[in-house]
Amino acid sequence: MNLKTIARAAAAAIIVGTCQLAHAHAYPTHRAPSAGDTVPTSQKDVAIDFDDALEPAFSSIAVTDAQGRSVTSGKAEVDASNKKHMSVGLNPLTPGVYTVSWVAVADDGHRTQGHYTFTVK
Repeated sequence: MNLKTIARAAAAAIIVGTCQLAHAHAYPTHRAPSAGDTVPTSQKDVAIDFDDALEPAFSSIAVTDAQGRSVTSGKAEVDASNKKHMSVGLNPLTPGVYTVSWVAVADDGHRTQGHYTFTVK
């Protein structure tokens, strides 16, 4: 092998490795309610779908009111039949702005997190 061939092979390996790392994290694909949504007081849960399977023991959703108080009823759960879906039940809501904070740990151990708000009318 000449030096040029080795360099090309190394570059290809780096590109493939980088692409695999980019897809090793779980990112939201759908949220209900979505960021910025206005929902009725009857909203019963928050659900997030991800693009990768989650590790249930380390993934979570927290929902708080404008004063920072938790409004979840129980712990977030990853759906056993669809490990890309996580949800958490909500206590009765009153009008106001609520913040959803999520942590997603993919099956391979990579962690992502984020937050967004929705409004209850």
